[in-house]
Amino acid sequence: MKNFSCGCGADIYFENNHCVTCLCELGWCPSCNTLRSIFPDGSGNYRCGDAGCGKTLVKCYNNQEKHVCNRCVLVEQSSPDMTLCDYCRFNDTVPDLTVAGNHEKWHRIEIAKRRLLYTLDLLGLPYGSAEDNFPVPLSFDFKGDVSAKRTLWFFMNKEEQVYTGHSNGKVTINIREADHVEREKARVSFGEAHRTVIGHFRHEMGHYFWDVLVKGQCEADCIALFGDHNNPSYGEAMDIYYQNGAKENWQTDYISGYATMHPWEDFAESFAAYMHMVSVVDIAFHADSLFSVEPTTAYFADLAQQHAKLGLVLNEMNRAMGLQDLVPVVYTPSILAKIEFIHNLLRNAAGRSYVNPGQLN
Repeated sequence: MKNFSCGCGADIYFENNHCVTCLCELGWCPSCNTLRSIFPDGSGNYRCGDAGCGKTLVKCYNNQEKHVCNRCVLVEQSSPDMTLCDYCRFNDTVPDLTVAGNHEKWHRIEIAKRRLLYTLDLLGLPYGSAEDNFPVPLSFDFKGDVSAKRTLWFFMNKEEQVYTGHSNGKVTINIREADHVEREKARVSFGEAHRTVIGHFRHEMGHYFWDVLVKGQCEADCIALFGDHNNPSYGEAMDIYYQNGAKENWQTDYISGYATMHPWEDFAESFAAYMHMVSVVDIAFHADSLFSVEPTTAYFADLAQQHAKLGLVLNEMNRAMGLQDLVPVVYTPSILAKIEFIHNLLRNAAGRSYVNPGQLN
């Protein structure tokens, strides 16, 4: 994540809608491809505050009316009915805003979704909607459980529950994942090191990109590293996992206990780990004092090594504040081999060189 600054010179964050120093409005300008100060032009539209740009902008509908977005659209690309930004256009279903607390949860989900898509764009990955005629059209459903009773959702009846998951390009997120208390209960119950909204997005996008980049293309290579996804079937593997739990001593070869369930889950968990790695190293790369590598061009060995170094520092910082480790996983050679497969797959999809002459230390 690169650094952002308001026209007044103050530092601003990717999620901000207003500068807390000068109080001016902020918006993502698609022409500048960055977060900028924006100013009303007197006609109901906005002007990009960058002197070298000055484009006329329209706020995304979810920015202007729902206050869960901070992106804008070029006025010539806006719609007379409902203008959605390049990220909100992928939403098929949004939460019922008549339910108390749903607006705040949706806002948190949208922040995580924007960070996800920002990283996909940073890596130059292919994705698109049905309107784009993309082979595997991406879309999002953000839904709440039918039952309003206070209980952990994994103890609810099936007909009451919305399952977070992916199917044929459709990513569904149960909005309870944006409830801090409920999510922490689930994290502790499942014995997870991390359970975050953006973590769910990154995992489900692993399933999405398996369909986009692996299915019918390099399945044999994937099987050689992650295992045969056809045997046992996913349904059989799921029954075995929920009956017996994770494989013993899984830490040597898997990023998480859940990754042991089936090769598809191993791939998705490894994909999410790579997204975490790129995001952390990218933030460090844009921080003047951390001397990081550029994650979109670095060899994987350098990327992994830099991530490990940052993990030690950031974990110590979090522990000093009484927080969970930012990087809780020990990356063994077996785990790194799987993440490197993801690295090479995505570099290839983006048309970037991915030959790595070095060896992981």
